[in-house]
Formats: sequence, structure tokens, C-alpha cells
Amino acid sequence: MNRSDASQTGGRGGRIYAVLRQAVVDQALPPGTKLPEDALGAEFGVSRTIVRAALQRLAADGLVEMKTKRTATVARPSLEEARAVFEVRRCLEREVVRLVAARWSEALRDTLAAHIAAEDDAARRQDGPATIRLAAEFHVRLAAMAGNPLLERYVGEVVSRCSLILAVFGRPHRSECAIGEHRSVLEALARGDADAAVAAMEDHVSLVEQRGVGGESEGEADLGVILSRYLGRRGGDA
Repeated sequence: MNRSDASQTGGRGGRIYAVLRQAVVDQALPPGTKLPEDALGAEFGVSRTIVRAALQRLAADGLVEMKTKRTATVARPSLEEARAVFEVRRCLEREVVRLVAARWSEALRDTLAAHIAAEDDAARRQDGPATIRLAAEFHVRLAAMAGNPLLERYVGEVVSRCSLILAVFGRPHRSECAIGEHRSVLEALARGDADAAVAAMEDHVSLVEQRGVGGESEGEADLGVILSRYLGRRGGDA
């Protein structure tokens, strides 16, 4: 990597990482989608070196598999891996809820209530991508309230990997189910009942896991079409 490329991996490379990561989490880029460095470089107007650095970050997150020197693919977790991820997720989210309960305040309640209201709105509008994104963000937002940056990071990573699992194995379900489960966690926290909040979160994650072990998805994504939507929506702020 030359000095010019190295100086850009944090800026342009960070933008590529953010856009691809969001597209994976939104399930817009399905597992198995090829991510060729040349094509991505053309889409973003950067060198393969910068693209490769972004892909390596995604691979470290477990979202991408680096199969050859110039081509990566969106990761396709196995059923065994999926169960292991959910096992870790249950442990992490139990601790998140306990920590949030200990730090609970009206401000935290208002923040979570506003987020759930946004989920309700997306469901009413039948905005599938927004519904998926907001469902994942609920858990990341809750983890941020725990006051432990490392825990927040791990929850963010495991929630992102769960999005891949749902894209591969997910069973159809009504979005209102997950929203109601989020609301149950909030209501228990608002009552000051930490044990009930933990139980509600455990039930929710178990139900998400159950919804995430159906049949495998099929079909190949059009990389250019998908990224054009994300680049158009985010502009230069990604």
C-alpha cells in the first residue's frame, strides 16, 4: 500500500465499509453475494487497495469471507454457526439489560420509546428495509445505554451476524411480533423490574432464533443496483 492509499483507507475506505456493512445488515446484500474488488472500486471511484482494506474490516466482523485475492463474498453462516452466534447473543443481551436496569432513567425510557415508535411507523408503511434496520438498531441502542463500550461493540457485531443468519435461514413473520417483544423489554425496565426485563429479552432472542432457522434463501443480488440505492441515500455522509 502506498502512502496515498494508506491515507485514504480511513476516509474512503471507512465509507465503503459503512455502506457495505449497512447493506448486509439490512439484508439487501444476501449471503453469498460476490464482492469483486474491481467492481466495487468502480462503484466508489477508488483503488482496489482501498476496497480490500474495507473488505478485510468486514471479514474481521464476520460479515464477509475473503475467498480469493480479488473477490470476497457476503458470508453465509452454517446452521451450526448460527446456533453458536445466538448462544453468545443471549449471554451478552442478558448482561446488557441488567446494566441498563441499574442505570435506568426517564431519558433512557424516552429514547427507547421513540425508537419503538419509529419501528411501528416503518411497519405501518410496510418499509421492509427500515423495519429490518430498526429492529437491529434497537439492540445496539440498548447496548449503548449499558455504559460499557466493549460490550456495545460485541453486541453490535453479534447483531450484525444475526442479520446474516436471518437472511439465510429466516422464516417469514410479522414485524409486529418483534416490535411487541421490544415493547415488553421496555415496559419491564420502566417498571423497575430488572428480572422481568431480562426474561423478556431472553424470550425475544429465543423467538428471533426460532424465526431464524427456516429454509435457506435463494437468488443472486445485483451489486450495482443495490449499492446505487445506498450511495444515493447516504451521499457523502456514509
